[in-house]
Amino acid sequence: MSPSRTALSARHLWLALVVVAIWGSNFVVIKLALAHLPPLLLATLRFALAAVPLVLLVRRPPVSWGNLALYGLAIGVGQFGLLFFVMTRHISPGLASLVIQSQVFFTVGLAMLLSGERVRPYQVVAALIAVAGIVLIASRTDGQTTPLGLALTLAAALSWAVGNIASRAAGPVDVLAYVAWSSLLAVPPLAVLSLTLEGWPRIAAGLVQADWATWAAVLWQSVGNTIFGYGVWAWLLARYPAATVAPFSLLVPVFGMGASAALLAEPLPAWKLAAAALVMGGLALNLLWPRWRFNH
Repeated sequence: MSPSRTALSARHLWLALVVVAIWGSNFVVIKLALAHLPPLLLATLRFALAAVPLVLLVRRPPVSWGNLALYGLAIGVGQFGLLFFVMTRHISPGLASLVIQSQVFFTVGLAMLLSGERVRPYQVVAALIAVAGIVLIASRTDGQTTPLGLALTLAAALSWAVGNIASRAAGPVDVLAYVAWSSLLAVPPLAVLSLTLEGWPRIAAGLVQADWATWAAVLWQSVGNTIFGYGVWAWLLARYPAATVAPFSLLVPVFGMGASAALLAEPLPAWKLAAAALVMGGLALNLLWPRWRFNH
């Protein structure tokens, strides 16, 4: 079905809000899982549990193994491997949920670099506003967020952008099948990295120490965040224009920072709120300006 309606129905509006709430609060869930599991092991388990049930139910999408491997490496190792590592002690969950959204600008930049398309003035302004927010965060790094954490979170955002370019090159395919089969290809390199960098004793200790809450967090990563989240998002995009659905992603940092403040007592001083306003303002301008110009 091609997207035809321009406004979400009440039920579909709630579905979109549930998805972005899951994606935002997921940063708190990651932090809880990291209390017992090493980061690369957590990433391995996340993608293994996202892949194993689905690859038995859905056929491999009609794209090359190379494309699936690129997406799996970019998202599995680059995005989540780095994100889980920095969230151990280098960046707070709330700020991680905010900084990772810079993937929007990395995606635009990579797409323009590959296609030769010219940068539009509103995109430059939007990027500068968001960069001002990142600079503010860098100038106020403290015990919870370090310069290394900020740099590696930006690297994770760049990896997410590479994954976006790979998925765009794949064309219109079944999103769940694409995510499932690429997740399967992300597992071996993550497992090797976990064994090499974290070592079997640390892996075994993490598995022994993991309680029911840890495993619930792992399942939330796989089932809630990946299978349900991506599935519902793709379902909405199949029924509504992207310009109707995509702006809801701006709420991910709102839920991320709110959940981290409420559940983990992450402080939200004025500078952090100002940084969030700048980054989200840049994202909003980049996303909404073309639509506003079209309507006027």
